[in-house]
Amino acid sequence: MASIMMRRLPGSFRHFSSTSSSRSAAVEVKRIGVVGAGQMGLGIALVAAQRAQVPVTLVDSSQASLDKGLAFAEKLLAKDVSKSRITQEQADSARSLLTPSTTLDDLSSVDFIIEAVPEIPSLKFDIFSRLAQIAPKHAILATNTSSISITRIAASTTKDARDTTNSSRVVSTHFMNPVPVQKGVEIIAGLQTSQSTLDSAIAFCKRLGKIPSVSADSPGFLANRILMPYINEAIICLETGVGDRDSIDAIMKNGTNVPMGPLQLADFIGLDTCLAIMKVLYEETGDSKYRPSVHLRNMVDAGWLGKKSGKGFYDY
Repeated sequence: MASIMMRRLPGSFRHFSSTSSSRSAAVEVKRIGVVGAGQMGLGIALVAAQRAQVPVTLVDSSQASLDKGLAFAEKLLAKDVSKSRITQEQADSARSLLTPSTTLDDLSSVDFIIEAVPEIPSLKFDIFSRLAQIAPKHAILATNTSSISITRIAASTTKDARDTTNSSRVVSTHFMNPVPVQKGVEIIAGLQTSQSTLDSAIAFCKRLGKIPSVSADSPGFLANRILMPYINEAIICLETGVGDRDSIDAIMKNGTNVPMGPLQLADFIGLDTCLAIMKVLYEETGDSKYRPSVHLRNMVDAGWLGKKSGKGFYDY
């Protein structure tokens, strides 16, 4: 086993040892596509229009979702204007760069695509299989997944494992929520990801004003591997009576200087999302320390998903 691991590690981490090098030319990004007009997708599209000032094609199968997303974008831009963060001219320019679409075919001329749909593996695999055929051969195919293996997503782009033409351009750009506010972004390379693809992802995220952190393609990556057990343990403390809701959140806010406690944060993320990520960590590692809280499962079963449903650990 040791000899196998020693042979595997250099290949697994070959991308990370030279991320700052200039050996490979990054793709020049003049136009991007975002798949998914929900909170994350809309945030990514808006930041790209504002910071990188590139045309963005925002794709969603639902016209209602597109309308809702663009209305929210206009609300955010208006808020920035009212607070003198940007001028009305800058807001109008950013809005003009956002083009809605209900078909992936409209991504046939972009240089960089970021998928931001729900964490449903089959849905992501289907989208990437289609994008591999639609997007230009130089285009980067990025996913905003928070827990699904990048290697598995990349594998969905080809029927022949020996042909890495498409799979080598798949990478993860996992943005933090809310995207317009949070500077962090995780860059994750799958086994097939080329150095050029990795360099392109890092360069583009920096262009968006983000601070990239590079993670291995391991369950939960960096952010959720650390964050979700913290939230899950806080819920276990609540269900076992170690502390009440307010005490748990107060000690973490006042003791560690975080802006919100773990239970409030779980509500903000969405308890269904927290549960889904904990399930991935538990199932893929087999480690009992990642076992989801029973109380978390019960709350999701009750439809108490946090802020988005109006009720979670707090009422909204």
